[in-house]
Amino acid sequence: MTISREDVLRVAELAHLGLSPEEVEKFQTQLDGILNYIDKLNQLDVSQIQPMSQVVFARETGDVSHPELREDVLRPCDIGKAVLAAAPDAEGPFFRVPKVIDR
Repeated sequence: MTISREDVLRVAELAHLGLSPEEVEKFQTQLDGILNYIDKLNQLDVSQIQPMSQVVFARETGDVSHPELREDVLRPCDIGKAVLAAAPDAEGPFFRVPKVIDR
């Protein structure tokens, strides 16, 4: 796959980046290399490989229990009103912030 100069400029525009002509050429080469590598990976036959759901290693002691994987427990968190009360410009359940993007 070949990425064009226009593709690089479009991505730079979407990311709000100003690129010099040298940077455009550099990124064009790098992005083209990445996409070519992805094409190579897509050619691999992975039909016989079982998908992995989670990787958890047994400890050196041979213990197979995993206390680091604790149970998810819902706990109340009632700090919202206090945080909003301390905010300089809050309205309802939201913070009002200045606009930072002009586009």
